[in-house]
Amino acid sequence: MNSGTVIKGLSGLFGALLLFIGVRWLIDPAGAAAGLDLPLLQGAARSTQIGDLAAFFLMTGGCALFGILGGRPGPLLAAACLVGLAAICRTLAWLLHDAAFATQHIGAEVVMTTVFLLARRDLDTER
Repeated sequence: MNSGTVIKGLSGLFGALLLFIGVRWLIDPAGAAAGLDLPLLQGAARSTQIGDLAAFFLMTGGCALFGILGGRPGPLLAAACLVGLAAICRTLAWLLHDAAFATQHIGAEVVMTTVFLLARRDLDTER
């Protein structure tokens, strides 16, 4: 098994995981919130929390899977940008707004971003 196959497999796995998290926000928001170290908010804030986070994870996971399964590098770039931007925004929250530095989450986002970009590169070279 070559490194390109491993990278594509990891991209598919990460895409499926992100998609699962998005679906979980819709069917088990309390569990999804706990999995991200968040309280489940109340009222209109809960609507925003579930709607925005479900959309983020569904779109990111969908782009990753669409790119890998369809051999399309563009959607993988979109997934990489979304996850990478989440890591950047978390870091800015720490720098600017007294948030805790979310090492575990940022680390996972950096790894996923890297894998998506490598898979995109591999798909680009196959064309």
